[in-house]
Amino acid sequence: MEKKKMLFIYNPRAGKAKIRSNLLDIIDIFTKAGYEVTAYPTQSKGDGRIAVTERRIGYYDLVVCSGGDGTLDEVVTGMMQCEKKIPIGYVPAGSTNDFANSLHIPKNMIDAAQVIVEGKTFGCDIGTFNDDIFVYIAAFGIFTEVSYETSQDIKNILGHMAYILEGMRRLASVKSYRMKVECDELCAEGEFLFGMVTNSTSVGGFKRITGKYVQLDDGEFEVTLIKRPNNPMELNLVMAALINRNINTDCMYCFKTRSLRISSEEAVAWTLDGEFGGEHRTVEIKNQRQALDIKVPEPLRT
Repeated sequence: MEKKKMLFIYNPRAGKAKIRSNLLDIIDIFTKAGYEVTAYPTQSKGDGRIAVTERRIGYYDLVVCSGGDGTLDEVVTGMMQCEKKIPIGYVPAGSTNDFANSLHIPKNMIDAAQVIVEGKTFGCDIGTFNDDIFVYIAAFGIFTEVSYETSQDIKNILGHMAYILEGMRRLASVKSYRMKVECDELCAEGEFLFGMVTNSTSVGGFKRITGKYVQLDDGEFEVTLIKRPNNPMELNLVMAALINRNINTDCMYCFKTRSLRISSEEAVAWTLDGEFGGEHRTVEIKNQRQALDIKVPEPLRT
């Protein structure tokens, strides 16, 4: 019987390089499950996408990636650019792994490899951001640049959200943006210091910060837009509302939507899955419902 073909793309530096001590065991699990494995260690930013798009991807039965959410983003972006799309497996090895947590993929790399060969495929929503792709979050404002301007070594030591929230206390140094937000559910203008469009149950390791009853295959994003507070007391209310998810409509907008348009007079820097997504005056964000199959545990509870 002809063996199934697997392309295994991994970031050797992600998460304190812990893939190195697990690599042989992971490949052994895949081989025992009947896969002929082609291993590809990424060497630089963007390699994950190139590894998918420059191969005859239809030759493979499964693409597996191991690394942080940025590595997953590259592989998913590459797959979305291919005419034929095949299922993706994910062995998380990053410092936060929000999307893996949302899909209940185990943190233990060996267990995650077992899920890939024993689990089921899940039709997951994928986001489009102008001409780009994101897996679980598009965000702007308050220290989002930390995630894409921080070296991998520092990412391995520090969590994201802890110092983002600490930085929010320094109100005088926080920049806000005059924006117009348009979608079926809302049309609003104002000064915003942070915004996130998500398809995830956690951000920066904080669970439920994106909302309650999040479904990753319902064709809708969870949107949070934080208005600029006028004083430190209002800022504390913002932080408490965000962390406890007790929504204060005086200081933020929170809603679900399938698509939205955000425009501003000045170019705004965005981050997509923790990586720099460019500076834009206008962005069109759309949910591609169940656009990609991802291997998850059986059963998946979102």
